[in-house]
Amino acid sequence: MERICIYCGSSPGAKPEYVEAARSLARALVRRKIGLVYGGGGVGLMGELARAALAAGGEVVGVITQKLVDMELACPGLSVLTVVDTMHERKARMAELSEGFIALPGGFGTLEELFEVLTWQQLGLHGKPCGVLNVAHYYDKMIEFLDVAEAEKFTQPVHRRMLLCEEDPERLLDAMTAYRAPSGDKGIWVRELSRQIKPEG
Repeated sequence: MERICIYCGSSPGAKPEYVEAARSLARALVRRKIGLVYGGGGVGLMGELARAALAAGGEVVGVITQKLVDMELACPGLSVLTVVDTMHERKARMAELSEGFIALPGGFGTLEELFEVLTWQQLGLHGKPCGVLNVAHYYDKMIEFLDVAEAEKFTQPVHRRMLLCEEDPERLLDAMTAYRAPSGDKGIWVRELSRQIKPEG
């Protein structure tokens, strides 16, 4: 993989482990010569991630909206900073530039971005690996929820397995490197829905 997109919070969070994990992941990417794509911000985990990658000599590509630039939230000194008009353009451009996706701890935006790329993979629009770095058990409840969604048959097992989860950056990157998307994924999804829906009469 040449570049991985990282989604994460614009806050540093309540625990020092979150900041250290962002820095550790950045350094792990640089050691593997993998470029970082992210939302272009200079605050919170986003800023920590970018600065750590730059300090280690890595490539950092930011994609940010003009509104956030106007609010002086862009991180200075990036390898590339692309400014777009809308959040939709921002997310699409980040996905286009990347060969994989990782979520560090974050809030609504981080979760929305993660589940969007997971949904795209479920629909067969891409086969890029998606993972979460489960720092200090931050994502435990979300993972439990996904298991419930599978048990209640709102998520198929083949799709539940698309989300990789590790507590260590190196193990997560190893899993992403080895990942192979389910073949015929969209067809599996459509056939399963068709099987469950019984016509009346």
